[in-house]
Amino acid sequence: MEAWVAGLDAMDADGRRASLAYVAGQQVEIPEEELNEALRRAVVVRAVGGSPQRELSLDEEAVARFAAEVDAAERRLALRRALESLRGQVDGLPAAVAALDELLADDELAWRCFAAAQVAAEVA
Repeated sequence: MEAWVAGLDAMDADGRRASLAYVAGQQVEIPEEELNEALRRAVVVRAVGGSPQRELSLDEEAVARFAAEVDAAERRLALRRALESLRGQVDGLPAAVAALDELLADDELAWRCFAAAQVAAEVA
């Protein structure tokens, strides 16, 4: 965890937000079968647009579809709580604190970053 926290400030803004959302997203409960099916569909959508390994964008169709497919109020709440719990981990890292503040201020951005991180992990 220390190495991850130390690396946050070296990431670009989208990478930092997605990384925070990914770590927090580990607390979001999605049944494995539902998660795997949604990820499979996202990868297919991504592959239609070119190489699945190309750089991922928060605004691309695969991310939007995955985000919509697994969206639920209780999952967003779990993500928010998990993001809030990261506050103590990133204190003292200005860029990471700013990214965390952005995610906590914008529920839609946080959910989209969570979705992008899940899709990126699947194609990695």
